[in-house]
Amino acid sequence: MLLRHGVTSLAIAVLLAGTWGACLALTADQTLSMAAGDADSRITALQAAVAQAGSSPNPTNSNPTNSNPLAANSSTVAFIQALASEQVRVITQSQGPAAIILLDGVARNPLNGEKLVLSPEVLASAQEPLNNNRMRGEIDNALAAFKLLSSDDNTRRSAITTLQGHVGPAQLPLLERAIQAETVQDIAICFKLLRAAAWLSSDNPAQRLEAARQLGQSAQAASQTLLSSRLSLESDPAVKQVLLKSLATVQARLAWGDRLGALFSGISLGSILLLVALGLAITYGLMGVINMAHGELMMVGAYATYLVQMGFQRFWPAGFDWYLLASVPVAFMASAAVGAVMERLVIRHLYGRPLETLLATWGMSLLLMQAVRTLFGAQNVGVENPGWMSGSVAVFDNLSLPYNRIIIIGFSLAVLAAVAWVISQTRMGLFVRAVTQNRPIAACMGVPTQRIDTLA
Repeated sequence: MLLRHGVTSLAIAVLLAGTWGACLALTADQTLSMAAGDADSRITALQAAVAQAGSSPNPTNSNPTNSNPLAANSSTVAFIQALASEQVRVITQSQGPAAIILLDGVARNPLNGEKLVLSPEVLASAQEPLNNNRMRGEIDNALAAFKLLSSDDNTRRSAITTLQGHVGPAQLPLLERAIQAETVQDIAICFKLLRAAAWLSSDNPAQRLEAARQLGQSAQAASQTLLSSRLSLESDPAVKQVLLKSLATVQARLAWGDRLGALFSGISLGSILLLVALGLAITYGLMGVINMAHGELMMVGAYATYLVQMGFQRFWPAGFDWYLLASVPVAFMASAAVGAVMERLVIRHLYGRPLETLLATWGMSLLLMQAVRTLFGAQNVGVENPGWMSGSVAVFDNLSLPYNRIIIIGFSLAVLAAVAWVISQTRMGLFVRAVTQNRPIAACMGVPTQRIDTLA
C-alpha cells in the first residue's frame, strides 16, 4: 500500500509541476464538489468534469500535432487520480471550505500545483472524503476514460475493458476524440461500440436506434446486458424492435462461443482422463489387477513436479520457465518407481485373486496419501504455470483458449501416440501383447512375464 501511494504521489507531482501553470481546466468550486457532499452530488460533479475535459479545446497547444491532447486538462486528471489515491482533503478557512491535495504531508493547490501555506490547526482539521464503492467505480471509469487517449495500445485496450458496461454520457466527448485519433482498427471498433453503449441512454431516439444497430454487431456479454436493460425501459416501438433484433443476434453469437468453450473444456479434461485410463487399461488388461492406488500414483507424479519446481526456484530461478520440461521425466520415473515397488512387494503375491488385489491396492492408496500428508502437509500445494504457458488465444470475444490447456491436449495426444508405438512396434510391446493374450504360452516361449508385469 505504501509503494502504491508513493508511485501515485510521484505521478501526481509530475502532473502538478509539468503542465498546470499554462491553463486551469478546473475551478475551485468543481474540486470542492467532487470532494465534499453526498455520493450522488460528487458523482454528478465528477461526470461533469470528465465531460468538460473531453469537450474543451487545448488552448495551450499551438502545435496541432502535439501528442498530448489533454495537456490543458491535466489538472482534472491529476485531481481525479488524487481522489483515487485518497490524497484529497477538504479544509475549512475564513473564506469557506476548499479542496486541497496532500502529497507527502505537503498541501498543494489542486488547480496549479503550488504549495499552500496552511496553519497546523487547519491541516489538523482537514477531512478526508469517504469514497464508497459507487464513487470508487466512477473514479475508475473516469481515469479509464482519460486513458482512451493514451499513445500506448495496451493502455487503451485496458481502458476499454474497464469501461465495458459502465460507459455513459460523461465519457462521450472523450470517446469522440479517441475515435477521431484512433489508427488501430480493432481498437477503433471497440471505441465505436463504447460510444454506442453511451448513446443507448440518450434522450434522442435516433441515437438510441443507431446504438442498438451497432451493438447488434458485437459479441460481448456486456453488450447483451446493455441491450437487455434498455429493452425493459424503451418506449419507442421502432427502437424496441431494433433492440430485440440486436439482442437475438448477440445472444446467438455468445451461444456459439459458450458451446465451443464447453467443447474445448470437455476435450482438455478428457485428455487428462485419457492419460489416467491408459495406465488402468494396461494394468488391468495385462495382469487382471484393479489398481485402486492408480490415482495416488498420479499424485506421486504431481508432487515430484512440485519438488522440481521448488528446486528451480531455489537453485536456478533464472531458468524457472523451463522447470516443467525437467519435471516431466522426473514425474514419470517417480510414479514408475513407486508402482514397481508396489508390484514387487505386494501385487506379485496376489495374482489370480482379484478381491485381494483390490483391497491391497486400496490399502496402499491410503498409505501413500498419509505419507504425502506427513511430508507436505494436508494443504494443497501450488504448481505454477511457466511464462510460456500463460495467456490465451482469443477466438471470439467471449471465448479464449488458455495456452496451458492447449498444451495439455497436445501432450496427452503425444503420450497416446508414444504408448501406441511402444505397444505395436517395440520388443517390449510384443511381450506385453503376448502376456496379455496367453501368459502360460508366453512364459514357455521365454518371455519374462514377471519383469513385464513390473514394467507395466
